[in-house]
Amino acid sequence: MTASLPYALTAELTHRCPLHCPYCSNPIELQKKESELPTDVWLRILKQASELGVAQVHFTGGEPLLRPDLERLVRHARELDLYVNLITSGVGLTKKRAVQLSTAGLDSIQLSVQAASAELADTIAGIKAHELKRQAAHIIHDSGLALNMNVVLHRANLHQIEEIIELCHSWGAKRLELANSQYYGWALRNVQQLLPGREQLRTAEEAFIRASERLGHHMELLWIVPDYYEDFPKPCMGGWGKLSLTVAPDGRVLPCTASSEIKSLTFENALERDLAWIWHESPSFNAFRGFEWMSEPCRSCERRELDYGGCRCQAFLLTGDAQAADPVCTRSPLHDVISEKVGRINSGEREASDYAYRGK
Repeated sequence: MTASLPYALTAELTHRCPLHCPYCSNPIELQKKESELPTDVWLRILKQASELGVAQVHFTGGEPLLRPDLERLVRHARELDLYVNLITSGVGLTKKRAVQLSTAGLDSIQLSVQAASAELADTIAGIKAHELKRQAAHIIHDSGLALNMNVVLHRANLHQIEEIIELCHSWGAKRLELANSQYYGWALRNVQQLLPGREQLRTAEEAFIRASERLGHHMELLWIVPDYYEDFPKPCMGGWGKLSLTVAPDGRVLPCTASSEIKSLTFENALERDLAWIWHESPSFNAFRGFEWMSEPCRSCERRELDYGGCRCQAFLLTGDAQAADPVCTRSPLHDVISEKVGRINSGEREASDYAYRGK
């Protein structure tokens, strides 16, 4: 089938990160510094992405600030007329670096925060980072760059939802994404520790609505519910190989940030193939386009053009079969995989073990 053109590139410059968040969606097998792409390859990738039709690039990681060539990559992306966003923990951001990034042409920064209180935030991050993030927010604001923020929500911080929104507003955020944890990578390993109960989620959503009524006209607020509490899955990144692509630190080109965990697929590498060929021709990007790959009940379901059968990564991680109907869907014959997890949480059956912290 003929593929649409991607509008966004997620450039994972590194998996190195000072934080150890237990909900991190990076794969369990993190790429080491030695396997990271050099500057010249990233410059070539950005040019190929622009030629392919990409309009925006999101530099992320890990922590992209650990790359000394970040300013050069930002400058090149702007020269290609791409909208350039940086997704960062803020740890390591200085006034000098912010000015350099702004001068290079950076359009916006998305800063993560783990909780409203420093003690809880530092516990979740695995290091004392909350104060560094506060300083980073002020540096970003003073540099004139647009400050967006994101918070991954889960059992440990949902009770602080109103305080988190107030905090981000006081730090100067123009946009705040409140995304309940999606269970890939380290988050899936910690699902029993992270997944909230139904009542906690309902209470948090009511708190979100109250805060939205107070502050929604000051900043854009987004609320994303965990798939496990939905009747139907979200479309897989807007559709597999449909809207965006990701380049991992080692050069593998992926339909989404989590898809490297689908071990039944082999992904082409930007060191060996042009992005346009990978997007249009590669077996991995064509694996789940269209509807022919679907089995029942997805193939004949009236929702197939809405959710494309759900998330392929989630299907593989939970069932071992990337072609299976996403178990989140109540129509999936494998829905018990989800309902049993949710049932244990809501019946009070929880593992007492501590987090498995990313990279520790």
